[in-house]
Amino acid sequence: MLTAIIDYESGNLHSAEKAFQKMAQEAAGEIEVVVTTDPEVVAKADHLVLPGDGAFPSCAKALRASGCFDAMIEAVETRGRPFMGICVGMQLMARKGHEYEPCEGLGWIDGEVRRIAPSDTALKIPHMGWNELVFDHAHPVLEGITPGEHAYFVHSYQMDMGDPDHRIAHVDYGGDVTAIVGRHNRIGLQFHPEKSAETGLRMIGNFLNWKP
Repeated sequence: MLTAIIDYESGNLHSAEKAFQKMAQEAAGEIEVVVTTDPEVVAKADHLVLPGDGAFPSCAKALRASGCFDAMIEAVETRGRPFMGICVGMQLMARKGHEYEPCEGLGWIDGEVRRIAPSDTALKIPHMGWNELVFDHAHPVLEGITPGEHAYFVHSYQMDMGDPDHRIAHVDYGGDVTAIVGRHNRIGLQFHPEKSAETGLRMIGNFLNWKP
């Protein structure tokens, strides 16, 4: 079983790689985790992970320009391989982003990415730190995790949902802020599971064993 963390020069992937490798060692069966820029590796992967660090437009352009883009689309859309987007990698799953300029996303989730606008103007942007997860729908990646567990966030933009059925969990930050989205074989986490202690590691382990 091969899990490919797609490197399209979107940030430092070292901590994500370490967390996925740690949980791969604990998962049932033999799982290999690689960070890759090779479309052939992406094409044959059993699970795919898309991280992201930066602005939506620059990440979207870099992803589409990368050699891995077509292989990722083929693996996820045609072959049905499980996919996880993290932070901006989750946001790219939306129909469109509105950070600096309108920009098309992958269209996998019915939502648009806009700046967080808390009702309490004393709350700072970016939304940074630990926050309690509120579950909207059950999902296999949440197995063994209870509502109220904390995850670690660093972001200024969030996904406004067009279809509430695609939102798996949210947090309260002066109003609902989307935390997890999901549809079919695809799941996205706005927070960083690799920095979210045991809660995040359990989600990673669940994902590695997920067979949609």
